[in-house]
Amino acid sequence: MIDIDATSSTPIYAQIVNGMKEGILKGYFEPGEKLPSVRDMAKMLTLNPNTVQKAYKELERQKVVVTIQGRGTFISEEYKPRKDEHKLIEVKEAFKKGIIEAFYMGFSKEELIAIVKNLLDEMEGLNSNDKN
Repeated sequence: MIDIDATSSTPIYAQIVNGMKEGILKGYFEPGEKLPSVRDMAKMLTLNPNTVQKAYKELERQKVVVTIQGRGTFISEEYKPRKDEHKLIEVKEAFKKGIIEAFYMGFSKEELIAIVKNLLDEMEGLNSNDKN
């Protein structure tokens, strides 16, 4: 479902957010689908409920999910991935760090391009804005 890496420098709540967004893109979560309660998700992921609550609040802020009082939290029917300039800066920094690490590990430019192409192929069709 959602992979959590306790050794990652990415906060756990952000890993939940990223995992949910990836799950939506891959079709694991459908628009309108009810999510597990905060308590149930925390049990499934063996996390503190406060961490899951923070992730749900962030997903709601990004309009990925909607919470209906007394009914639960649902994948938004209107959610559409959108470009966010602030997030783009973070993504570029993450790419840069990964590229630097890969070069220090001995990967060539061509090998890195092949890795990126393979990752994009895995995600093919998930982003309807990708015309290349």
